[in-house]
Amino acid sequence: MGTERDRAALERAYGPTSDVPALLRALESADESARDPAMDRLFSSLCFRDDVPTAPAVPQLIRLALHGPGPRAELLRLLANLANWAGHRHERRRIRRALAEAMPSLIPFAHDADPGVREATVTLIAACGRACGPAPTRLLRDRLAEESDPLVRSRVVTALGLLDPGDGAWRHDLLTDPEPRVVLAAAEDLLRTTEPPLPHPLVDVGARAYTAAPEQPEEPEISLWPGHYRPLTARLLEDPGAALRALAQGMPLAFEITEHWRDREAQVLPWALRETEGEAWQLYRLAQLTCALPPELHARVRERVSPYLADDSPAVRAGAVTALARARVPAEVAVEEVLRLLGEAPGAYDTVRAVKAVTDEFGAAAEPVARAVARRLGHGHSELANVLTRYPAAASDAVGEIAGLLTRHGTGHPSVAVAVLAGLGRAAGEVGERALRLCVREGVHSSVSAEAAVALWPVAADPEPALSVLRRELSASASSWATSLAGRLGAAAAPLLPLVEPLLAPRIPSGSRATAALAVWRITGRTEDTTDPLARQALEWQRFSPVQPHPVVTLTEMGLLPRFAVEPLRRGAQSPRRTVKDLMYGDAAHPDDVLRAAVRTLLATARVVG
Repeated sequence: MGTERDRAALERAYGPTSDVPALLRALESADESARDPAMDRLFSSLCFRDDVPTAPAVPQLIRLALHGPGPRAELLRLLANLANWAGHRHERRRIRRALAEAMPSLIPFAHDADPGVREATVTLIAACGRACGPAPTRLLRDRLAEESDPLVRSRVVTALGLLDPGDGAWRHDLLTDPEPRVVLAAAEDLLRTTEPPLPHPLVDVGARAYTAAPEQPEEPEISLWPGHYRPLTARLLEDPGAALRALAQGMPLAFEITEHWRDREAQVLPWALRETEGEAWQLYRLAQLTCALPPELHARVRERVSPYLADDSPAVRAGAVTALARARVPAEVAVEEVLRLLGEAPGAYDTVRAVKAVTDEFGAAAEPVARAVARRLGHGHSELANVLTRYPAAASDAVGEIAGLLTRHGTGHPSVAVAVLAGLGRAAGEVGERALRLCVREGVHSSVSAEAAVALWPVAADPEPALSVLRRELSASASSWATSLAGRLGAAAAPLLPLVEPLLAPRIPSGSRATAALAVWRITGRTEDTTDPLARQALEWQRFSPVQPHPVVTLTEMGLLPRFAVEPLRRGAQSPRRTVKDLMYGDAAHPDDVLRAAVRTLLATARVVG
């Protein structure tokens, strides 16, 4: 389909390594079993890709939608997706121009017998926006009166609201429609164009329609619509009062509320417990929420979660143990369950999470867990050994086994073993020292050998291997990683200062400059040229890193805070909104709560300078 010139143009646009031209050719096939996988792969090859040109494929996609064997609805959806979300703004403009030119031929699909084709055409019209002129909007108004399919009708409401909301009167009329999906679309669009605080009657209508709709996608269908679309859940979360009101009416927003707003955990707890249905990831997010609850509410979490200790899945049991540890179940119960997991699933990351939670919460009472980890070194997940940094007695008894992990290349074990030996310091003894020196000499992995060289300073009071490795690394590039390692040597890294101090210059990116400031302070104790870079980095409100101290913590140790940072940090600490998001279903205290507490400590204790 298309001329040879069209095919040649596609080949030139995508080059010999791209599969896009071949996928487009496959869509011309009369064989559905060839077309369907090609369609799936084309979505992944073109959508949300900054590194792939998308506009060159659009003329052929239009031809396929008009004259090809199908799947027509999917082709129209792909065109809408590209118009909305192609990687670059100029690409999206080119795509919309091409679609606007073709729209007179595409518009008749809004009357197709297939509801899926009608739905896809509606989203395509919305994606093109006003570039297509007034005709598509008039068509949508006609479709709203004529459309019988509830889903397609709801799409028409959303598309009209995005293209031509007017004064909103026509949407208000739809709030009493018998079809919940239509009511939801109308309420959603009215809320999108209403400033917070959102009116309670409209929130109530939207929430009732949401819970009454036959089905809701697990994720809001943002990719269907242009960027100014706001799904109901996202709009409600901009107003905590509205979100709590919708939660009380059955919308599953408990954890989303605590992800957007601070100090709401106790308010949402009853619904959070209902939303926890026994998936491991649900138990982990409940564990995180529990960290912010007052102790008197922990019993409710324990009651909800305890039955999952009998689940057949080790992952679910690990999630349950993690949540119960955060809810302060008796230490002996948590320890017993973690020991069971270590026996059944030592290689699972879920077991790592449970071990970390139990040792976080119970300290010395969880030493049997550390001993069990020490007995299984090398036979479980590499990160299990991290727990030994908290239990030096258990680590000292297993130095030989820890040292043996340094030769387990490509497994993740060596870097963890280096950290444990460094934490032991002189207690690592000759066995630990020999293993570290061998790791430095072999240099199988440059980052691990450099960390091993630095570990020789606390283990053997020998800075020379680290100075040699880091001098080479810092001379080759201004590496933040090498700069950070230099700081761990303290005053022993003074010979490296000529390579580190230039990184304090204002032209250096803020992250690299703050890393250099930390290193210089650790090496020299200087504060006159190091507090400023650290304070500027602190104002970026980044989450804590396991690699090096947060600048807020470093400034607290210094006992100094530049004046320019005081008010911004205070405003951030007092904000009801979260400034740091956790998108990974963490199971410990929310990173925003951790950072806010650190900022409060800094503001309360530091001397203001400058």
